[in-house]
Amino acid sequence: MAQNICHPPVISRQLGYAGAVPFVVGAIAALPFSGIYRDYGIWLLLNYGAIIFSFMGGVHWGAAMLRGDLGIKTLGCSVIPSLISLLAVCLGANAGLWLLLIGFVGLLYYDEFETKHGRVPNWYPSLRRPLTCIVVSCLAIGAISAIY
Repeated sequence: MAQNICHPPVISRQLGYAGAVPFVVGAIAALPFSGIYRDYGIWLLLNYGAIIFSFMGGVHWGAAMLRGDLGIKTLGCSVIPSLISLLAVCLGANAGLWLLLIGFVGLLYYDEFETKHGRVPNWYPSLRRPLTCIVVSCLAIGAISAIY
């Protein structure tokens, strides 16, 4: 059976959702009533969020290389998530989590733009949208919990 171009491959969905599990675990642990796990949950969200955000930039680096699109604009955009991730970790819990949250939302818009222009697979946004909702919700929980 042919893969519908708007539906991500099964393995991509499985790995994508598996990659969301640490965000959910971090958000649960970061809740104010979680006691001794709260700080660990916030730490997990910040650090894992930075790692995954950097990875997401690497997706665009790889796509650009496959297309032979090696210009400063394309490759430059692909390294921005790594730089933002570094800044988020340096800023620490609250500000860093909000920065990552904004970054993931912005990257989703960039993914939509790249898809519209045929630079990433048509199915990519249908994978990224629900995963971004999960990630952003978890980062928001962590950022709010970091205030208390």
